[in-house]
Amino acid sequence: MNDRSLGLLELSSVAAGFLAADTMLKAGSVRLLLSRSICSGKYMVLVGGETAAVQSAVTAGAAIAGDSLIDQFVIPNVHQEVMDALGRSQLPEANGALGILESFNVATLLQAADTAAKAASVTLMEIRLAMALGGKAFVTMTGDVSSVQAAMAAGKEVIAAAGVLVNAVIISRPHPDVYREIV
Repeated sequence: MNDRSLGLLELSSVAAGFLAADTMLKAGSVRLLLSRSICSGKYMVLVGGETAAVQSAVTAGAAIAGDSLIDQFVIPNVHQEVMDALGRSQLPEANGALGILESFNVATLLQAADTAAKAASVTLMEIRLAMALGGKAFVTMTGDVSSVQAAMAAGKEVIAAAGVLVNAVIISRPHPDVYREIV
């Protein structure tokens, strides 16, 4: 299956999250990437696949979620860096500057990570979604200073426009020990 698109539902109820995940998987030929409870008692369902299938799955899941729906999105043609960072278990080689974007919610952070990766030549090191973060999310990225600056500006704009920006930081030459704490 080609996971070139991502779809996400963020819900206020764990039970509604299970129901939405089941509905999404039955509504379209999608792959379940994440389905779990997250901090603040919320639930997140993330699916990947072809754009039309992902859209159908998200629409069906949102409909069944009703008042439990907090947020939803579909990102067509998601950047491969986003997919890599979501599944990463080993730290890639650090390359220059380190950028950290932090959001109050998962959906906007994923959209910002995709925008950042498309804006400049950076490596997304990790995307952490709401676990042990009080429902917040963040992405770390590395690359040369100007690329990280461009990517961070683009991603920060997405998060700020949604009103959920926690912080955005660029460290030009981080100490090697800082990188070890990322993954």
